[in-house]
Amino acid sequence: MVADLSSNLDQFFMIIMGMCILFMQCGFAFLEAGAVRSKNVTNILIKNLFDSFVSGVAYWLIGYAFAFGEGNDFIGYKNFASHELPDESYASFFFQYTFAATAATIVSGAVAERCEFLAYFVYSFFITGFIYPVVTHWVWGGGFLVKGRDYGGDIGVVGYQDFAGSGVVHCLGGTAAFVGALFLGPRIGRFHKESKTAITIRGHSVPITALGGFILFFGFLAFNGGSQTAISNEGDGAAVSVSVVNTIISASFAAFSSLLINKTSFFGNRHWSLLITINGALTGMVAACAGCNVIYPWGACIIGCIAGVAFHLWSWIVRSLKIDDPLDAVAVHYGGGAWGVIALAFLHKDEGILFKWNQRSGMILAWQFAGLATITGWAVVTSLIVFGLLRLFKVLRVPKEIEMRGLDIPKHNEPAYPVEAYGHGHIEQILQLLDSAGPVKVTQAFERMNGEPYHISGKANEAFVPSPDKGPYEHPEVRAIHLPNSEPPMPKPSSNQESSHPRASPRPAPQPVAYQYVPHVTQPRYYVEPQRYVYVANSQQNMRL
Repeated sequence: MVADLSSNLDQFFMIIMGMCILFMQCGFAFLEAGAVRSKNVTNILIKNLFDSFVSGVAYWLIGYAFAFGEGNDFIGYKNFASHELPDESYASFFFQYTFAATAATIVSGAVAERCEFLAYFVYSFFITGFIYPVVTHWVWGGGFLVKGRDYGGDIGVVGYQDFAGSGVVHCLGGTAAFVGALFLGPRIGRFHKESKTAITIRGHSVPITALGGFILFFGFLAFNGGSQTAISNEGDGAAVSVSVVNTIISASFAAFSSLLINKTSFFGNRHWSLLITINGALTGMVAACAGCNVIYPWGACIIGCIAGVAFHLWSWIVRSLKIDDPLDAVAVHYGGGAWGVIALAFLHKDEGILFKWNQRSGMILAWQFAGLATITGWAVVTSLIVFGLLRLFKVLRVPKEIEMRGLDIPKHNEPAYPVEAYGHGHIEQILQLLDSAGPVKVTQAFERMNGEPYHISGKANEAFVPSPDKGPYEHPEVRAIHLPNSEPPMPKPSSNQESSHPRASPRPAPQPVAYQYVPHVTQPRYYVEPQRYVYVANSQQNMRL
């Protein structure tokens, strides 16, 4: 009777924790949807939705068997499609499935806005069905990494330790994300070769991104606390509590450290950034995964502070390599995960280097490095094969014209927002109605260089080059800015155009508006106004609107 009650409690605990972890898919969806441009929101949402479903198919068919089925030290080979799986193990299956879905979701953020839908299905299936389960077997399924080696004497048996997946989930997902972004190449306009600068392509909604971040904070508490996978044994409640508390402490200090670093000129932009704070806190939670059950709260403070540094460092490395990661997935998951795996060897409250300066603690550090290198190497090799084959068969990246127009309508025929709300078209329409002199094109204020506007400094941001509008769905987020040497001549104002107001600008004569029909859009039919520029000048200086 007592045994049945304990088993039922443990199963119920894993089911509830798994439900909370599955809700993280909603957090990832909102985080990524807000971080991409409005023309790609539907595409990123459906990919995050299918992360759960593709994982459900792949993990049920083969993934769980590879991870937790009976087998050898490398891989399991029993219980395919839950064949002969005991009823008591279905709770474990569901809980582990949510981890597999999380590993696949990490990649979707790094390949956002340019990855083919078919390629997404392929890589998601292989990650959740084979790449991730094999690593799971090594660490949590009785494989060679967790078994370690018996060194005898005072050292004893030493193996790789990873309580909630800093290496197993996050380093693996971050590595796959890096390889995927590498093979895909950057988004159009992300890097400027001549000036060797990276152009910020802003997401369309900070509030939606923040909502996703809050949901992920909630889910991570179950992610780390639920990794105890039991609640009925002596000490289980305390272990869950310690894990949850250390997770939130690490996240808190990581949020502060990443925010303060962003205020510096070397790694940051000297602003109090909400998005940087969210990513920093997530990095702290990722770093806490490996040892959140065996460290003191002050150790979680140290992990969090350094996690904020690790986030900025890895973000800079990826950007320096000209790899486009729209969500900073590599920096958050691989940067935070790698630091968490290493930190455990120093901060383990029973046998860490800071507490036990002996051979055993040194061997623990060596095994943590070995496990990290093994997981990274496995993820690199398998991801190279998957993404390399997808690129070889030319099904990895969408065509240029579709990327410029956005993936929502050409791929899904379901725009996330009304056409008027795409990009800044609604502002243009309002100004056109208010401007009695004729149509006006609004240019975003990316002119600033050294803190001064273009018309004062006479310098344009050389990272931006002229590029025409493509498609009816969204004007490009980064507006064209001509380099000073290629600036077209400004019209000289006539006497009847002068105004007594010091800031008034002459207006050109109204011009006829030509509309063009976009043939591939059938329902509804949109008519789009082509790109137009208006140049104005006054008696003191030249300006561009």
